[in-house]
Amino acid sequence: MTNRITVLGSINLDTTYHVNRMPQPGETIAASNKTSAAGGKGANQAVAAARSGASTAFIGMVGGDDAGQFMRTALAENNVDISNVFIQKDIGTGSAAIILNQQGQNSIMVYGGANHEITPATINQPAVIDTIRNSDFLIAQFETPQAATLAAFKIAREHGVKTILNPAPAKEVSAELLAYTDLLVPNETESEALTGITITDAKSLAQTGAHFAHLGVHNLLITLGSKGVYLYQEKQATVLPAYKVQAIDTTGAGDTFIGSMTAQLKPDFFNLEEAVNYGQTASSLAVQGLGAMPSIPTAAQIAVAQAKNLTSTDA
Repeated sequence: MTNRITVLGSINLDTTYHVNRMPQPGETIAASNKTSAAGGKGANQAVAAARSGASTAFIGMVGGDDAGQFMRTALAENNVDISNVFIQKDIGTGSAAIILNQQGQNSIMVYGGANHEITPATINQPAVIDTIRNSDFLIAQFETPQAATLAAFKIAREHGVKTILNPAPAKEVSAELLAYTDLLVPNETESEALTGITITDAKSLAQTGAHFAHLGVHNLLITLGSKGVYLYQEKQATVLPAYKVQAIDTTGAGDTFIGSMTAQLKPDFFNLEEAVNYGQTASSLAVQGLGAMPSIPTAAQIAVAQAKNLTSTDA
């Protein structure tokens, strides 16, 4: 059965500057190349879900500019329903400036623009409520206002829709929003921002899982980069190893993981470990290409990688 996924989130036009190394404070360096591509954490996650076969809808906002039209077209061409992607004519479309070095590591500066104009009133429109109500999963991040996310999560809970929160970029999260979150997916930095616990070893991972459980989060995935994903549930805690590949560009890897994983996930989370492994395969393919959205793999590409017995040691 095809998962029905709605993503509430950001839409950005990404511009990437390719450099040999990251600049030091106050230093000016030359970029070897400049590229532009569709992006934004929300848009990336929606496209990842759609390319993995999920029926995907989007709730978001763009500006009344060329970038906004470009992004709406990019989502629609990737089979994402843009009926609830609104246009705010007086605000620019969100954008991101990315500095990417030769090792595939990046630094990102984000201009929120129209993404910050999403409010609870946006969410409480009948068409938006219907979209959420008819979903299996609702995904959100922190590049759009938390008040809107809380309003959406409350609607989801009322209709039995599972909620997935990616607390990125790192910032404080309200206890009320966590109470409406069924699955929390931070990375190490975001996890530390929420708990105050620095993840260094198995003990600190266990402390982190217990801390989130105390806050009411009973399904937790912490992405650990090259070390894999920490999965914590009430009866299970384990680290699922990452696939070792040569990364060219890590931009959007976490988004690819979340969208692809959710496309495979059962609403009762029974197959969470299997879905995580699928998402890790997807993100391992994504980091081998340039750009966030352009490098997101399809279900067919992921199936080929899995058929080749892609493992953490021989990829």
